[in-house]
Amino acid sequence: MPDVVTLRPPRGRLGRMLHRHPTGVAGGAILLAMLLIAVFAGQLTGFDPAALAPGSRTRFPSMAHWFGTDLMGRDIYARVVYGARVSLAVGFSVALMASVSGLALGLVSGTVRWADGLIMRVVDGLMSIPPVLMAITLMALTRGSVENVVIAISVAEMPRVVRLVRGVVLSLREQPYVDAAITAGTPTPLVIWRHILPNTLAPMTVQATYICASAMIAEAVLSFIGAGIPPSTPSWGNIMAEGRALWQVKFYIILFPALFLSLTVLAVNLLGDGLRDALDPRMAKDR
Repeated sequence: MPDVVTLRPPRGRLGRMLHRHPTGVAGGAILLAMLLIAVFAGQLTGFDPAALAPGSRTRFPSMAHWFGTDLMGRDIYARVVYGARVSLAVGFSVALMASVSGLALGLVSGTVRWADGLIMRVVDGLMSIPPVLMAITLMALTRGSVENVVIAISVAEMPRVVRLVRGVVLSLREQPYVDAAITAGTPTPLVIWRHILPNTLAPMTVQATYICASAMIAEAVLSFIGAGIPPSTPSWGNIMAEGRALWQVKFYIILFPALFLSLTVLAVNLLGDGLRDALDPRMAKDR
């Protein structure tokens, strides 16, 4: 009989990671590429994203202008590259702010019974309003800036983190080791720090990736309708908003920032899926 060849997973930590979570690795690689583009935006283009050139308005992509020019003659490639800084900064900042504030409120809601009802009624009220609509309302009360956009979207995204953490905490409170710690007289803050908080970090990390992707889309929507970042600051939403009047004849003005936004959101979601699989103890064993 011919020898039977057994396929083995690749050796090494990187090889095992690629074998187990290829989509997560692919998403992380794409996101890393976007981060490098944002960091080295000044070295990747020779044009000022805010420089006006009325004589070069609405030119199609060429060797001189890789992505073409917009209605004011600005180089779209330069604006897309610099816009990556704003969009990624908003996504990461919202994910951090919403996760930290949601974690704190979720821990209090899940462990302090008298505060649970108050916090959850406020959270239910916030969740009854679509996140984008809430962000638009909050932006209407303030002036357009990156900081205000981050705060508005963070407030809109925080309730889902609160509900997630509260659900995890309520399930952990039923575990024998938590009951044993409480029975032994361990102070509640110490129980949270030692037994509950570490077990909430994994699901919250996965949730943070989805919030990051949702925040970038929300920022683009706010900027597209004129309720977000000022037009003078290049962001993918602003670029698409400026090209919507000519999208039927100058489609490339919207095409390239939309492609970058879609690719980045896809990368973040793939990374979140990979983290979910990697942090799930049921999938930790070799396939």
